[in-house]
Amino acid sequence: MNSAKGSTRANVSKAELSYELLRSRILDGTYGPGYRLVMDQLARETGVSTIPLREAVRRLQSDGLVEVVRNIGARVAVFDAAQVEHALQVLARLEGYATAISAPSMTAKHIAQAREVNQRMIAALEEFDPVAFTALNREFHFAIYAHCPDEHLRALLEAEWARLDHMRRSTFSHVPGRARRSVEEHANMLELIEAGAEAQEIERVACAHKIATAEALHKAQARKS
Repeated sequence: MNSAKGSTRANVSKAELSYELLRSRILDGTYGPGYRLVMDQLARETGVSTIPLREAVRRLQSDGLVEVVRNIGARVAVFDAAQVEHALQVLARLEGYATAISAPSMTAKHIAQAREVNQRMIAALEEFDPVAFTALNREFHFAIYAHCPDEHLRALLEAEWARLDHMRRSTFSHVPGRARRSVEEHANMLELIEAGAEAQEIERVACAHKIATAEALHKAQARKS
């Protein structure tokens, strides 16, 4: 009986480790869009049996990072521009609300910390590195979301940002002109939070910030078409 319980716990642990490993490889680009997740090959690469790997792949499918395609099997999800824009539109609503309800919990110190990240983004504009700039952009927003009182909303934001990181390695590499405007909008958001602006106004501005990114991507894609 105890042996069976120990075996179950070991399988759960291996499934969790497999999930974290595969997820990290997808998000860092090791397994790019369309990469086939062949169980036997993964088992050889990771040294983990196929049972916990299959469980990990099922979880990644639920996360939207893996898709199962007929006659192909499991592969890293492939996204088109329209899907990225749609995801940004959804994220805009989540971010608007999260920013608004985070604002009352942010002290002067918290605002200063977020402002410091934005200053680093401004400095990064000089020798523009879109990947590094995108990482700082994430750091800025999560410096605000850290004060969100809704744990479920924080988890949703974490999941959506991870999915978007996979969808587009760097938004700013596609729309570099958006970078300078983005830091200006960040500064405006912090000024509203610092001034104790109405929640509806903070939500509106934060939502519009992300929608502007979606619209910039849409225009960039239209120019390529």
